[in-house]
Amino acid sequence: MPITAAVITVSDKGARGERVDTAGPAVVEILSREGIEVRQTAIVPDERDEIADLLETLADGGEDLVVTTGGTGLAPRDVTPEATLDVVERQVPGMAEVMREVGRRSTPMAALSRGVVGARGKTLIVNLPGSEKGARESLEAILDLITHAVELLRGEAGERHPDGPPSQHPSEP
Repeated sequence: MPITAAVITVSDKGARGERVDTAGPAVVEILSREGIEVRQTAIVPDERDEIADLLETLADGGEDLVVTTGGTGLAPRDVTPEATLDVVERQVPGMAEVMREVGRRSTPMAALSRGVVGARGKTLIVNLPGSEKGARESLEAILDLITHAVELLRGEAGERHPDGPPSQHPSEP
C-alpha cells in the first residue's frame, strides 16, 4: 500500500497571499518522485493552535506522513515545533538531528533550526525549514528513513533493519 501524505506550509505571509510558497511544492515534488501519494496541501498562518489542530486532524484522519515547512526558527512567530509537540505522542529526535547535521554542511545557520519529528498514532510528523533549499536538503536527508518509519508505525515492518540482519533477542537462538 502506498504511503499517503499531507504537506503543510506554515507562513503568515503565505497564508495572506503576500508570498509565493516554493518550499511546499518542492516537498510535494520530492515525495511524489519517491512514490508517496500527497493527498492534501495547505498554507496556514503561524498560529500554534491552528497548526496543532490541523496536524491532529490529518494524523487522526489516517495520513501516514504529515510534513510541515516553515516556522522552525527563532523568531517570535515561529511556533511549528511547539504545535507539533502539542500533538505527537512520541518524538523521533534522531531524524531531526540528521536533518540539522546535513543542513550544517550548507550553512552553520542550520543549527538554529528547531524542527522536530514525532509520531501520533500511526502517523509520522516531520518539521522542515521554510526555505526551499532547507526543506529540500532536510527532506532528502531522511527520505530513506521515512519509508521504514512509516512501515514500523503501520506495524508492517519486523525487527529487520534495512541495512542489517534481523535483530536477535537474547532469548532467541
